[in-house]
Amino acid sequence: MAPKKTAAQKPMLDAREREILHAVVNSYITTAEPVGSRTVVKRFNMDISAATVRNVMSDLEDLGFLQQVHTSSGRVPTDNGYRYYVDHLMRIQELTLTERRRIEREFSQKMEDVDGLLRHTSHLLALASHQASIVEAPDATQTRVQRFELIPVGENRVAVLMVDNFGTVRSMIATMTGAVKTRQVEALNNFLNQNFMGAEIGSLADSVRIRLGEILEEQRDLAQHALEAFDMIPRRQEKRLFLEGAVQLFEQPEFQRVEQAREVFGLLEEHDKLITLLRKAVADGDGRAVFISKDDDKPGIEGIGVVASAYNVDGKPAGFIGVLGPRRMPYSRLTALVHYTADMVGRFLTRLGG
Repeated sequence: MAPKKTAAQKPMLDAREREILHAVVNSYITTAEPVGSRTVVKRFNMDISAATVRNVMSDLEDLGFLQQVHTSSGRVPTDNGYRYYVDHLMRIQELTLTERRRIEREFSQKMEDVDGLLRHTSHLLALASHQASIVEAPDATQTRVQRFELIPVGENRVAVLMVDNFGTVRSMIATMTGAVKTRQVEALNNFLNQNFMGAEIGSLADSVRIRLGEILEEQRDLAQHALEAFDMIPRRQEKRLFLEGAVQLFEQPEFQRVEQAREVFGLLEEHDKLITLLRKAVADGDGRAVFISKDDDKPGIEGIGVVASAYNVDGKPAGFIGVLGPRRMPYSRLTALVHYTADMVGRFLTRLGG
């Protein structure tokens, strides 16, 4: 007799176990109700008895892939069950031609800046997925100055406007040492546009310091004024997220409890944690993956799933998009939706940033 498999051995399941686990996960995703052996036989037209299915489900429970909520109820997938399903059993559902054309049509609307594009993407994903959508703005290393505009706003204060390559306007007020005359502001404006167009916004001060040794003597004062302004730009650029569809989460049975809803809502307000989740989801998945929480995860993260994908600008990863919902999500469909949308975002941002 073959030795009994255990969860500690991280087994590969045999064909029948895989078929029944696939059926249980698919059924639970659809109904949110514990799945019994008779349901599996009838719904999936299996040519075996309910007793046989029940025995296999019991084995899958021993292996840690299913659990029984109540003694008399059917089984539901565990976090390990979902993980095995996503990694080994799930077949990514192709988007239909109509769905692809609808997404392309949405993206063909005139959007002249990155914020408009990403806000629209978040709205589109939330509508199509019926989950919460998360869209991260491009990484700071991808944002470069396209134009400077300086405006005097006081005796020693200057408004600095920077338009980046994605059409986003960033502004700050710089306080200079000593009085600054209008002609000095004009000279500084010309100096910046002539020397630092195309520089990465997050490292403008470093760019000026590097150029100091090459700058002519008469331009040194202008460079020093530029340093005063750019040293005010935070080294760590604040991540910008576009989040929509949060209210749809609370229509899910898993988030009906007030305590659970409060924890998830708190997570959605912490953008750093959301970005960490997106990055965690894609860390080992070639830029595309699924994160499934575990029962012992921190409050707010427990009980959720994330389907995420990186989008590329000029062939380089620039940010992430994803959908967040209960672990009982239709991963097959959402994986296709998120991947296709990420490809569209990358194509449009590459065009916009060019």
